[in-house]
Amino acid sequence: MKRINCRRCQFYFVTWEKNQPHGCRAYGFKAPQIPSLVVFQSSGMDCSLFKEKAPVK
Repeated sequence: MKRINCRRCQFYFVTWEKNQPHGCRAYGFKAPQIPSLVVFQSSGMDCSLFKEKAPVK
């Protein structure tokens, strides 16, 4: 199984909140874990909204 790296997704953001430092704009939540793990734990499926960030030029 290949893990989804949320840090490479355009919807991932850092919240700077101590208890919920990871966020997902696509699903609209903040969490203490990486969002792809939260999605997998709650639905049993991999994240279907992952979109790779555009490469930096």
